Amino acid sequence: MTEWLWEIEDLCTAMQARMVGEMPLGITGISIDSRSIEDGEAYFAIKGDVHDGHKFVAAAHGNGGGLGVVSEKWVDQLEGQVGPLLVVDDVLDALEKLGIAARARLDERARVIAVTGSVGKTTTKESLRTALEACGRVHAAVASFNNHWGVPLTLARMAKDTDYAVIEIGMNHPGEITPLVKMARPHVAMVMNVAAVHLGAFDSVDEIARAKAEIFQGVVPGGVGLINGDDERLSLLVKWAKEAGVGDIKTFGEAEHCDARLSRLVLHGSCSCLTANILGDEIVVKVGAPGRHIAQNVLGVLAAAKLVGADLARAGLALADMRAVKGRGERHTIGEGDKRIVLIDESYNANPTSMRAALALLGAAPVKGHGRRIAVLGDMLELGSLSPDFHAGLAEPIIEQGVDKVFLAGPEMSALHAALAEKGNSVYRASIDELILDILPDLKPGDVIMAKASLGMRFATFVNALLKAD
Repeated sequence: MTEWLWEIEDLCTAMQARMVGEMPLGITGISIDSRSIEDGEAYFAIKGDVHDGHKFVAAAHGNGGGLGVVSEKWVDQLEGQVGPLLVVDDVLDALEKLGIAARARLDERARVIAVTGSVGKTTTKESLRTALEACGRVHAAVASFNNHWGVPLTLARMAKDTDYAVIEIGMNHPGEITPLVKMARPHVAMVMNVAAVHLGAFDSVDEIARAKAEIFQGVVPGGVGLINGDDERLSLLVKWAKEAGVGDIKTFGEAEHCDARLSRLVLHGSCSCLTANILGDEIVVKVGAPGRHIAQNVLGVLAAAKLVGADLARAGLALADMRAVKGRGERHTIGEGDKRIVLIDESYNANPTSMRAALALLGAAPVKGHGRRIAVLGDMLELGSLSPDFHAGLAEPIIEQGVDKVFLAGPEMSALHAALAEKGNSVYRASIDELILDILPDLKPGDVIMAKASLGMRFATFVNALLKAD
């Protein structure tokens, strides 16, 4: 018997859609990509910044899609040319309605955690997934689906028998989080941290904190605000949480006042071990991914797990199986034996805080023989007028972490190249494509390489080139 994600009548009612064609009994899933759609899924023809999904309805049907969700404006062009259609006024609006309906149909015992922050949202979301899967059925996005279409898509894909839902919420501008968190209606709203990210859209880091604090606007009555107790903007975040009506506020971190507090941390090259007091319970945890920044985020993960009623011991044990996410610290071994090279892939994105964390990760990585620690760095985007200072400021952690050689690409990284001039260990090129030609011949057995840049710098190109050279 087929397990439907949505039965067709419930789907139509939630979206206020009308049926065109012979309908299936239900749908097995939801897709917005005609290339990866699976049999029996509904294809939502969302209009994006570059492509209009309506142009790919036929392709989705040909690849096994069970039905298409389309706009009234496209019905005349599509009817009779493709499979069954659910017709709505606006496809994205329909997806939002379906997300809200998915949240509403959860059992009252189910618990929802919403996560935001300048750094580490996706890794924290995946850590929560790993921890909570030891305690029940977990729903979370398959990737960094944290924006105006990603959040409703994640909610709409949520099965009604979900025990724990983890919803990642991001933003680039003020006002983006509020409508998304009101769809999610979390029992726990977590702010991982606040950092100088997207400064091109904000006048100060305090304004970024204010935007992050929008996550408290959707907390259900009796819910909890969970905040990084080590963050410089803690007092502001607590103030805004209370103004939003959140009466129960917990903190996590290393400071004495934190409700979930780190007692001891031992860092290793491929993992870490920590001892912590989590809301009154002592726990020892092995974290399967390395780095102080990940261990600190795990304090929030454990606190959230306890706040939603999960078994803390099981959640903690599960974190030994945690692995770094692709582009966010994932490690690759290239070559074998004495000839091997280790690549730390941090290519997904970058800002001043995450860049320093990645450099610390490189500094802690063990090297063998005559191996070197090599940083391959590209521009951190959206930093506004302070960009030259932020880039030049990376010279300090590079020196502190004992990085032997630095390869730099992008116009903003010229400031860091100048700051490292006396050190004489950096190579600068305008683009990653040019830089690859310098890096690959320079690598030696035993080297550990860390690559990091903002997504727009296309540093995945370098990662792929190095992996293909294996």
